[in-house]
Amino acid sequence: MRVVFCGTGWFPIVEAIEEAAGIAVEIRAPGVTVAEAIEDADVVLPSNGRIDRAALEGARRLRLVQQPAAGYDAIDLEAAEALGVPVCNAPGANGDALAEVAVLLLLSVARKTPRARRSVREVRIGEPVGVELHGKTLTLIGAGRSGSRVASVAKAFGMTVRTVRSTNTREELLEALAGAHAVSVHCPLTDRTRNLVDAEAIARLRPGALLVNAARGPIVDRDAMVAALDDGQLGGVGLDVLWKEPWDPADPLLSRDDVVVLPHVGGSTQEAFDRVASIVADNLGRLERQEPLAHRII
Repeated sequence: MRVVFCGTGWFPIVEAIEEAAGIAVEIRAPGVTVAEAIEDADVVLPSNGRIDRAALEGARRLRLVQQPAAGYDAIDLEAAEALGVPVCNAPGANGDALAEVAVLLLLSVARKTPRARRSVREVRIGEPVGVELHGKTLTLIGAGRSGSRVASVAKAFGMTVRTVRSTNTREELLEALAGAHAVSVHCPLTDRTRNLVDAEAIARLRPGALLVNAARGPIVDRDAMVAALDDGQLGGVGLDVLWKEPWDPADPLLSRDDVVVLPHVGGSTQEAFDRVASIVADNLGRLERQEPLAHRII
């Protein structure tokens, strides 16, 4: 069985899958397109590689698209279904890890970590002045595992927590954001949620509010976010995801004092990788034994 990993990062997950499944996994080489990499593959592990119709149509032996993560927004499900190629994911494996990163970002933005690091270099004791989370209102967009975990931690900090689902109406979203001191995004990227957090949504927040996104970059309207940072409507932003990955290291957003950026490590823990690897290994075994696949999307 030829299994090909098409991601541009998260390479330790490949080692975990190899160990769990007892097989070798090929990694798409730099400069090789996804379509070229999976031409003779039996199984593709997309990660953040885009699996479009052309790639699927050119994959002569493809028997399974197995996402080693929960999100599958870069997979053409309509084309896969038309071609009879099953698509599965690994849901629920990294919810705790994502929640911890979201809390890390929230704390880092509240205490202005980039400025604090500069103060260390400049020997400026006791600066910058941050804000406390206690007594503040946090709105969570998304009510899944990671969002629920963040809610528990936020309440322990003494925050008031509001939760709204991406399936709620626009009016319900705006109402949940009204006057909030902070917002954390935990919903999947779909046509409905693309640019969900736009200028109108950000304007509903309390001036100087904090924004955290550890879900998918395009859920937040980048231009609206930057404008809100510039005019003070947002007091700081924490990102574990960007609008383009891999990103440009020269992007001025990455060097702003009011932005904390992590390299999409939300799900990158040993425990989460082990859980993902177990799901992937189980489905590879099911595929070989011609048994029903687990976590099948189509």
